[in-house]
Amino acid sequence: MGAADLGERLRSLSGGAAVALRLDPRQYADQYFTVLSATLRDVGVETGSHTIYVSVTNPASLVWSLAEALDVPRERVSFVDAISHIMMNYRHPLPNASYVESPRMLEDIMLRVEYLLRRNASPHSTVVVDSVNSLAIHNPPDLLSEFFHILLNNLKSRQVLAVVLDVSDDAASPLDQMLSLIVDETIDVGRGSRS
Repeated sequence: MGAADLGERLRSLSGGAAVALRLDPRQYADQYFTVLSATLRDVGVETGSHTIYVSVTNPASLVWSLAEALDVPRERVSFVDAISHIMMNYRHPLPNASYVESPRMLEDIMLRVEYLLRRNASPHSTVVVDSVNSLAIHNPPDLLSEFFHILLNNLKSRQVLAVVLDVSDDAASPLDQMLSLIVDETIDVGRGSRS
């Protein structure tokens, strides 16, 4: 599935939808760039749109450099970066990023997302969480499940599109089963199929 097709599919979702994008770990780089193109450029192209990117796998500085290559305007994207501190990649903080010390600080992540939603009030807001797998490394399953239930229900009530990245080739994994209970649909980026 190309970025334009994925972007079109995401744009067609109703306000308040929650979707998981499953990336194949063997094709991660290509599929990740497709996801960034779709979420930051294509969905973010609508007038008055704003994307909040919760960075847990890749530091905000890397994601922003890719977004710049896609000609994404700086005022259309904000970051909640929960990985730069522990990766010791915090030398040059971005002006459009809010930094959290650890992916274990789930409540802090939620509060930062809430703050950015209020600060960048938009009729077309999107929150991207990159990724459920990285959060699972740092948090116990019960806590992670509670975090996603609270976060996604809050975003749904505010009519914000929620996109959760899942790097997996096993739809029967415990993480995928947890996601299936809290998202409206799962899109396999490699195959373009829904579940």
